[in-house]
Amino acid sequence: MSIAIIGATGRLGGHAVNALLARGTSARDILALGRNEERLAELGDLGLRTATVDLDDVEATTAVLAGVERLVLISIGGMTGGVTPRTNAVAAAEAAGVRHLVYTSVLQAPTTRLGIAADHRATEKVITGSGIPATFLRNGWYTENLRPDFDSARKRGVIANSIGDGRIASAPCRDYGEAIAAVLTTPGHEGRAYELSGDTAWSFPEFAEAASDVLGSPVRYDVLTREQELEHLIASGLDEPTADLFNSSYADIRNGAMSLTNGDLATLIGHTTQPLADTMRTWH
Repeated sequence: MSIAIIGATGRLGGHAVNALLARGTSARDILALGRNEERLAELGDLGLRTATVDLDDVEATTAVLAGVERLVLISIGGMTGGVTPRTNAVAAAEAAGVRHLVYTSVLQAPTTRLGIAADHRATEKVITGSGIPATFLRNGWYTENLRPDFDSARKRGVIANSIGDGRIASAPCRDYGEAIAAVLTTPGHEGRAYELSGDTAWSFPEFAEAASDVLGSPVRYDVLTREQELEHLIASGLDEPTADLFNSSYADIRNGAMSLTNGDLATLIGHTTQPLADTMRTWH
């Protein structure tokens, strides 16, 4: 079985590689694709086959994918602007005869209010239209996204955002990487979509409480208005369109866009997802 991972040099791709190897997949059966040559060299040292890939060149990408049976397309391209490179990747996969495509989408992509989901919805449509048997792994919030909040708690004893009592069912990237490996190494996942999230949905007041316990010092959570948060994001160095996108996403999270807890992730990986406080302890 030949597996290729577009985006193998990123955090999620790295966890997927580790999980595949832990499940007994031969390193030589994994083709790691990306642009980070230093990281590709590290993966090569583990025995993986590696190649740089430029998704603007569909013909060259098709040649790289020759002989690949299963392709993981990690949602490269950032929060916006990813449709074109992902469409090119799908076209190359179709031309190369890939038999199973696994795409990492976003939680409840077809129906969510999250503005960042638009590119994922479009990509899912492209994949469905290609006719390649596919699996959509609709990932929820990565706990690692919260590292800046934890660092703020450690340095200043304060966390501040506009999410308020909105709940987030986060899980660490390692768990999502395991889900990719599970789908690639067990049968029956073609044509399915999984809504993946942590087992427990928590609020930021609970996040502050957990951080306080881990750090051994008081942590306060302050609720910002959307206007205050937008000013804060811009002051942190984000350009106004990006800051506005984050600001809108936080409003959607406040309204439940990342609160789903259906157990799909735990079922796929065969164990409970890592609790928030346990992940925090790895940062402390």
